[in-house]
Amino acid sequence: MKFVFTSAMACAMMIASSAAFTPSTPAFRVTNVNVNVNSFSTNIAALRSQQTSLNAFSAEEIEVLYKRRPRPEYIPNHIPDPDYVRIFDTTLRDGEQSPGATLTSNEKLEIARMLAKLGVDIIEAGFPIASPDDFAAVKQIADVVGNEVFDDGYVPVVAGLSRANEKDILRAWDAVKGAKLPRVHTFIATSKIHMESKLNKTPDEVVAIAVNAVTYAKSLGCNDIEFSPEDAGRSDPEFLFRILSEVIKAGATTLNIPDTTGWNMPWEFGGLIEKLMANVEGADNVIFSTHCQNDLGLATANSLAGALNGARQLECTINGIGERAGNASLEEICMALALKGDEQFAGGPGTGRLYTGVNPVYVLN
Repeated sequence: MKFVFTSAMACAMMIASSAAFTPSTPAFRVTNVNVNVNSFSTNIAALRSQQTSLNAFSAEEIEVLYKRRPRPEYIPNHIPDPDYVRIFDTTLRDGEQSPGATLTSNEKLEIARMLAKLGVDIIEAGFPIASPDDFAAVKQIADVVGNEVFDDGYVPVVAGLSRANEKDILRAWDAVKGAKLPRVHTFIATSKIHMESKLNKTPDEVVAIAVNAVTYAKSLGCNDIEFSPEDAGRSDPEFLFRILSEVIKAGATTLNIPDTTGWNMPWEFGGLIEKLMANVEGADNVIFSTHCQNDLGLATANSLAGALNGARQLECTINGIGERAGNASLEEICMALALKGDEQFAGGPGTGRLYTGVNPVYVLN
């Protein structure tokens, strides 16, 4: 897989990678290329006002660009710094559902290593129950990339997707459990149309299935469990309050809110995140996440609206690839937070100066 960027984007990423490191205070200023190499953050306004080329930087200055910002300690259901946004990459799972996208196990391993170099917090490596090959690919990534600890102590979480049944969950756990930080991601549909027409289940039955799924994953020894109410963007908020409260009690640590059909406007989706955080029992003890499809071209906008309203994990793919119209774009989300994270996200948890641990410079590689 080849990542394609314009020269303008490439320059912006290399400059703004340090801006993403600590957006709240100036640390290296580009004024006739005077760089303070002892700090990570950047005077973003100064960078925006100049046309800067890598050729203008010395080797020492370029080395600063490649440094990874220290991130908060990884705790499945808690982020010590409320301004930190986890980046969950699903290129190897949802991205592979893009028409014509087929990857071998070795290609997936190579991409996973590049994602780790980039610094994403979570790599969703695949859907292990889908086929023996997918299981093997996920297991290889968990066993290899999930154990390659960088010099700064960073190692990515490796996640496997599963439907809300024991067979799927066991298969996912067997695939990822070799990683230092394994996660099981399980889901079930919660919209009226999906429950009635696809699942043929009542709301009570769906709640019971969800709770049993999370309970079973926890019984296997998994302490990092993500739950997604599929088609949450078209689900009854009152039902979401109920089912999400119950899965928290069962042991879920991340609640991912998908706009599965790309149905929502940014103000709708952001409002949904705000309502869930205010009304779900135990909301303070989990991470809220977004997973937005791009059917109306709003996946990145909806994801950022989620972050504005308190979501602290954003799910995305390289180049926004994925089924149908695709997903939220990793590079768009990371650059939006790198360039605007310190000034446009006030009102949610923390100071409103949002940042990620991703170093976008490595996307160019």
